[in-house]
Amino acid sequence: MGPPGMWWLDQDVVRLLKFTPEQQNKMSDIFQANRTKMIDLKATLDKEEVTLEPLMKADVPEDAKILAQIDRVAAARAELDKNHAKMLLAMRHVLTPEQWKVLQAEDRGGPRGGPRGGP
Repeated sequence: MGPPGMWWLDQDVVRLLKFTPEQQNKMSDIFQANRTKMIDLKATLDKEEVTLEPLMKADVPEDAKILAQIDRVAAARAELDKNHAKMLLAMRHVLTPEQWKVLQAEDRGGPRGGPRGGP
């Protein structure tokens, strides 16, 4: 099927949405173009969360440091979410109106492990 998250290569999804090989290639290209950035953004979020942990566990919590770090965690998470949404939007443009309707009808979560919230 391909790496995790590449739902458009799943044969059940291909049959359900009647994907063409060209559409699959476009989706894979979009995924690949965003993959490194998503890895970097996830790593940044992980680092910010790891930095927050000892601040929260301190015997005497320093509110100013904790609140500033919470802001950094929230900003990192927002950047990751924004990039993910942009990638899904690009994928959405690959779908035909009919494919989009089928995707939406599949529990708004995508067919068999497709993108949460649809592309």
